[in-house]
Amino acid sequence: MMKKYVLWLITLSVLLGVSFSTGYGQKRAKEPVDYVDPLIDTHQSRWFYFSSASRPFGMVNLSPDTQTRGSWDSGYRYGDRYIHTFSHIHAWQMSGIPVMPTTGPMTGHKGYEAYKSSFSHRDEVVKPGYHKVVLEDYDIEVELTSTKRVGFHRYRYPSSENAYILFDLGAYLGHGPMQDAMIHQVSNREVAGYAVMAPTSRRKKPSTVYFVAQLDTPMHEFGGWKSEWGEKQVIEDPGDQIKGPDSGGYLRFSFDKPTTVKMKVAISYVSEEQARLNLDTELPHWNFDRVVNDSRDEWNDWLSKIEVEGGTKAHRVKFYTDLWHSLLGRRTYSDVNGKYTDNTGPEPVVRQLPLDKNGQPTRDMYNSDSFWGAEWTITLLWSLAYPDMMNDFTATLLDYYKNGGLIARGPSGGNYTYVMVGDQATPLIAAAYNKGIRNFDIDAAWEGALKNAYPGGIRSHAGYEAGPNATGGGMQQYVDQGWVPVHPEGEGGHREGAAQTLFYAYQDWTLAQFAKGLGKKEQYQRFMDRSGNWKNLWDSETGWIRPKNPDGSWLADFEPILADSFNAPGFVEGNSATFTHYVPHDVNGLIEAFGGPEAYVEQLNEQFEMAKGNRFIAKDKRHAESWVDYSNQPSCQMAHLFNFAGAPWLSQYWVRQVKELTYGDTTPFGGYNGDEDQGLMGALGVLMSVGLFDVQGGADVEPRWEITTPVFDKITIHLDSDYYSGKTFTIDVKGDPTENIYIQSARLNGKPLNRYWITHEEIVNGGKLMLKVGPKPNKEWGVESE
Repeated sequence: MMKKYVLWLITLSVLLGVSFSTGYGQKRAKEPVDYVDPLIDTHQSRWFYFSSASRPFGMVNLSPDTQTRGSWDSGYRYGDRYIHTFSHIHAWQMSGIPVMPTTGPMTGHKGYEAYKSSFSHRDEVVKPGYHKVVLEDYDIEVELTSTKRVGFHRYRYPSSENAYILFDLGAYLGHGPMQDAMIHQVSNREVAGYAVMAPTSRRKKPSTVYFVAQLDTPMHEFGGWKSEWGEKQVIEDPGDQIKGPDSGGYLRFSFDKPTTVKMKVAISYVSEEQARLNLDTELPHWNFDRVVNDSRDEWNDWLSKIEVEGGTKAHRVKFYTDLWHSLLGRRTYSDVNGKYTDNTGPEPVVRQLPLDKNGQPTRDMYNSDSFWGAEWTITLLWSLAYPDMMNDFTATLLDYYKNGGLIARGPSGGNYTYVMVGDQATPLIAAAYNKGIRNFDIDAAWEGALKNAYPGGIRSHAGYEAGPNATGGGMQQYVDQGWVPVHPEGEGGHREGAAQTLFYAYQDWTLAQFAKGLGKKEQYQRFMDRSGNWKNLWDSETGWIRPKNPDGSWLADFEPILADSFNAPGFVEGNSATFTHYVPHDVNGLIEAFGGPEAYVEQLNEQFEMAKGNRFIAKDKRHAESWVDYSNQPSCQMAHLFNFAGAPWLSQYWVRQVKELTYGDTTPFGGYNGDEDQGLMGALGVLMSVGLFDVQGGADVEPRWEITTPVFDKITIHLDSDYYSGKTFTIDVKGDPTENIYIQSARLNGKPLNRYWITHEEIVNGGKLMLKVGPKPNKEWGVESE
């Protein structure tokens, strides 16, 4: 009977093109994780962009490095010929623990260029949580996978009397050099140590990463190298340890036949003991394939929070790759027991995250690039599909307030980096609170957000401007006169007053919404009044937002765009043509300033028409010359603004144009235009694909989602029952949305819907939105305001 049942299953699987086996490399029903292509847009990577052997928000981000120097254009680059090393940390302003298997003479002391190896994409397999590649110069097959805090390596060596694993711990890697390093032998199957990342211009203090590496095969010899008298010297009998800048270690093996060696490398930012605890807790066994499958299944569980049907294969590949990136780039910083290193004070301090009744941490702490532009990307996506992550990232930023006195802006290595400008946390906090995501310290959130809205808070710090007396943010002028001059005095980058004024006005509005949600009426009115400060830079004569000089006069020789420039005076990585539309909290006021809906639609549409030839991006980062710029965050809302001006069909059209032309590429040579930015642009791609967006960033006390046409026939969002009462929210589209981009009619839970938005409550209570689409605009649909 059993044989007949198995035969029936096999026959059915052949007929359906499906297999019931598991694991990468074996056929099975295609699931969300199987659509992810980590190689998309890897030809020009940032250090933290590519991470193949990594879990969602993993501390370990293990992958090959073909370029080892720089924050930009580094890490894994698809077009390079050589792999220099495999390193475990690809994070915002952090790097470390590079290893490399080799055969032949020991060349670790000579550096990456000496022991690099050629490789071919022909022999390469890259999946979420897994990477396989052959080092052609050594005939070594390398496979990589990981748990959250442990990298797992499997090397297949040829027969060789001199086979090595090199730990080039003190080498320059990613963002900068290592200040110090140490490795010591624990046994013939274990080494451990640390590397100290030197400060960078952004991460102002050193940061230490500890590691423990265990082998399933005993080493024959432990040795290493260190710098003496300006040269690296090989040390064949190192004694207890090898220590110092530019130092490293080697493990030598001797194989008389092809041999497989497995190695586990755990890391911690607290201590060697904590790294060992991470290893023992997360990876107590040696079953490599099991970890590969576990990683695949974990990724699939996360990605399956949003299920899609229909669309083209390219749509599905890009959608799930976008969603994967939104869960990848920001990294866990705390250990398995909730310990982490606080580096905000004069000396590092080990702290403990809250524990539950079973002694387990209630959450993790994270390392993260900025939330600049997150109001239109991960803030929206996480609130919809991953509210628990939104909560925990909010709590992480608040930990910095408790430890160091300011809510963090781009935390790295337990300290502030002050990346970009403004108060990027308050829009996140307000959106979380007003959507019912509140498992964080609300009192601390209010206190910290309020502090940031005045001189001495995070807004006072311009880009990367540290120190207690920062003034580059221009907050004193903003509070005193309601606007920031074109270039406020101070240190740091991005001291561009018009953009800062616009950011602060929006952030004031989000703080007002937070106050309203808390019932703080006086504070609500105060910050609502301040949120109108954008009008102080509206020049009715030119019809644009225009910078002012310190004396209040308009900046001379003003134009809305500026050719061949990174940014125009007064604007952060942009110009007036794009930043004029940065009034997300008062779009109706902006439309009125332009002279009404008709005039606004005409101007905005003209900008899109002029930008289409460049695919709506700034070529070669010349942001100042773009009429629309979807290669950067400040104008990611522009295509959705037509909704507010009574022309939702134009939002439907231009959103689709941007989705296909700007973000549609699924090759290694496009897809994110060189900077995916730790999930920001991936999240935007997801939102455009499902046809949901919120120009106000979700911070309103009654948040709404604007509707455009999805690229799929059906979208099912699985709601988190810990936060929301509904089980699923489904969007059904009739009429082939891959070809027909215009909404003809809509029904919400069976009732006609003739407005371009639905409330957040209507989504999270569960239900169904049905859209009928066609090839021509229906200019009667979506024009009702309420």
